[in-house]
Amino acid sequence: MSEEAARTPEFVQSLERGLAVIRAFDAEHPQLTLSEVARTTGLTRAAARRFLLTLVELGYMRTDGRLFSLRPRILELGYAYLSSLSLPEVAMPHMESLVAQVHESCSMSVLDGDEVVYVARVPTKRIMTVGISVGTRFPAYATSMGRVLLAGQPAAWLDDYLAKADLRPLTRRTITDPVKLRAVLTKIAAQGYALVDQELEEGLRSLAAPIHGENGQVIAAVNVSAHASRGSSEVIRRELLPPLLETAKRIEEDLRGGQRTT
Repeated sequence: MSEEAARTPEFVQSLERGLAVIRAFDAEHPQLTLSEVARTTGLTRAAARRFLLTLVELGYMRTDGRLFSLRPRILELGYAYLSSLSLPEVAMPHMESLVAQVHESCSMSVLDGDEVVYVARVPTKRIMTVGISVGTRFPAYATSMGRVLLAGQPAAWLDDYLAKADLRPLTRRTITDPVKLRAVLTKIAAQGYALVDQELEEGLRSLAAPIHGENGQVIAAVNVSAHASRGSSEVIRRELLPPLLETAKRIEEDLRGGQRTT
């Protein structure tokens, strides 16, 4: 059965052709003439001209009378898809790229009460005695992602948290003093990342960066974890922080994609 015959009665061929005109433009062909669009799409010059001028009138394209090119508003079409995705779906491709680059596990979590809940994870090798998967919870105060999330909370919320939190020592390095923890959180908020050195589990170091929503609020955190044998805290910071921050930036850009169309 041919592709044409397989189409349903509801198939709108004009929409297909309009999308074909948009897809004719890419990084290698940012500007095209009417003839080039017609040749690339298989449309007649008259049909290609109608679609192009319609897109110009709608604000998705521009023309100087000979050459046509896409305008930033075209990103709205992609943002409709991105905005329908959940945060983990947006983040996963970037997390996978980070893991391939640094060869360490990457996770994403959100704050739920006084715990972090893992919502996405890309493992590389097992470095913790406790298995981690989506849905795993840890106390926020002893994790890098938890501290990033705590540092992003309003002052009143954080005051209440520190007054009530049960800061139990999970290792001999765990910070359990509310005053000291507050100072650490203040520093994290200022520098834009958290480094936790073997406070959740001996032998585990972790770096985390915040993910900001459209209003600038911290809505999630992404991290990379490495065994202490990889190097000192300074080595971990030097090797892993730049790619981690870049990953967080890319995730935020995808989440706010529609806001860059002005």
